[in-house]
Amino acid sequence: MKDNKTIDYYDQNAQSFVENTINVDFKDLQDDFLSWLPKAGAILDFGCGSGRDTKYFLEKGYRVTAIDGSAVLCRMASEFTGIAVKQMMFDELNEQEAYDGIWACSSLLHVPADELKDVLLKMAAALKDSGIAYISFKYGEYEGERGGRFFLDMTENSFRELLAEIPAFKIEQQKITTDTRPDRDEKWLNLVLRKV
Repeated sequence: MKDNKTIDYYDQNAQSFVENTINVDFKDLQDDFLSWLPKAGAILDFGCGSGRDTKYFLEKGYRVTAIDGSAVLCRMASEFTGIAVKQMMFDELNEQEAYDGIWACSSLLHVPADELKDVLLKMAAALKDSGIAYISFKYGEYEGERGGRFFLDMTENSFRELLAEIPAFKIEQQKITTDTRPDRDEKWLNLVLRKV
């Protein structure tokens, strides 16, 4: 992701972003993701933001590597989780068969459509055989700037069209959820993918 404006947004608004997301109850989606993984498996939190999910997975006994593109969020997430969070862009992922699961919650939605295929291929390469990836997008057809950040929205159909070009993944599960924050009237597309 070469969009420095979105990274700048998170660097400048890190405190309010963390305050708005760190206590959101994501237990249902977190536990569903973990149910696909081996106990104490290796997880990559791919765009960890506040570190909320990293901390949850660590407390459940998983081995977690956390990355984010924002240096300020990396610092805050490191303090919150107690592990070193690495500053890295999505397109810099270059590991091979390192993880049982990749958690990309509300993060890949900042990757332009024409770059997303390459990022998904890097994710597949970084997963062990039959590894699991969870990804989520705001539900819709929009691509462009919204409130100072770049967003790529997805529907079931638009994601299936993208995945048709990526034989390394198959969809295990997809569901549409509403935003858990009380002030947000938004739908989300949640996908569980398996490396094949």
